[in-house]
Amino acid sequence: MSMSSKNNSRTAEDIKREIGVSMREFTFDTVVSVSHCELSNDLSHCKVYISTFEGGEKTVAAVERLQKAEGIFKKNINARIKMRKIPELIFLPDNSLDYYDKISGIIDEINEAKS
Repeated sequence: MSMSSKNNSRTAEDIKREIGVSMREFTFDTVVSVSHCELSNDLSHCKVYISTFEGGEKTVAAVERLQKAEGIFKKNINARIKMRKIPELIFLPDNSLDYYDKISGIIDEINEAKS
């Protein structure tokens, strides 16, 4: 891992932390968290993956709400992290829990069919 990519992933973790702290200002009808952030090599944009306990539509609704508040997050990041330019924040649903549930269900069906 090069020094640049190490710094990049450290900055992505810092952004993830700051977004998590800023999300406390919001009230959701479900548990919402930042699962991970991917910062582009040129630091121009950051994909912020959001997950919810229920997944599906709840995640999509949370993502839409957070994207509308991008300015608040950028302002808070700018106050806490030293960067020349704050990246564009792109909020995306992380439905990996839905995927794991689906795979687990398929495995259970296969095991039941074998019994």
